[in-house]
Amino acid sequence: MEKTAVVTGAGSGAGRAVALALAEAGWRVALVGRRRDALGATAKLMGASKPLVVPCDIQNASEVSRMASSVLAEFKTIEVLVNAAGTNAPKRSLKELSAADYERMMRTNLDGAYHCVQAFLPGMRARGSGTIVNIVSDAAKQASAKAGPAYVMSKFGLAGLTQSINAEERANGIRACAIFPGDIDTPLLDLRPAPPSAEARAKMLRAEDVAACALLAIELPARAIVEEILIRPR
Repeated sequence: MEKTAVVTGAGSGAGRAVALALAEAGWRVALVGRRRDALGATAKLMGASKPLVVPCDIQNASEVSRMASSVLAEFKTIEVLVNAAGTNAPKRSLKELSAADYERMMRTNLDGAYHCVQAFLPGMRARGSGTIVNIVSDAAKQASAKAGPAYVMSKFGLAGLTQSINAEERANGIRACAIFPGDIDTPLLDLRPAPPSAEARAKMLRAEDVAACALLAIELPARAIVEEILIRPR
């Protein structure tokens, strides 16, 4: 198996943690995200593993296509795709949610993952193997006012995309895992209407916990598919 992976949202949070864990496990990793400086900071943390830094706004299907071409030109094949990019908005309730914020969340959290899946699936099919990990949210298990409707809708959709990959692609040697984390201490918390205190953050999951779940789904033998992982703070 070619140990090559693409991680979106790799500039911070769960995406950065997954990228670091993959590099530690000997994978060649392409770091994808909007901000080159944030991706560069992740790359620096990865030391000698020499990741490929590919800035890309995954909301844009054309940018995703160019990103995939750059990655495949360097890596030739991709065995793993981790969709970890995600966003929310401070004004997220039905009463306050703007059309612009709604569309941005759907394009980032759901459409972006779909574009990335479609970009790398053909190569996985041709090779007869591949693992796709979607970092979802426990908001896709039960809607909550804390998450807001646009975030909830996008994450329910991402869970559906994961199920669809397994329904259609397992015969082609491709498997997908949806990880449903509860509260994680990441920069995304700063977008809450009332960001949690340091004391509250200390009781949450760490991004590394989510990365450990991703590595479990990725490194199990190809005969096994971990379709869902629900992980919450103790």
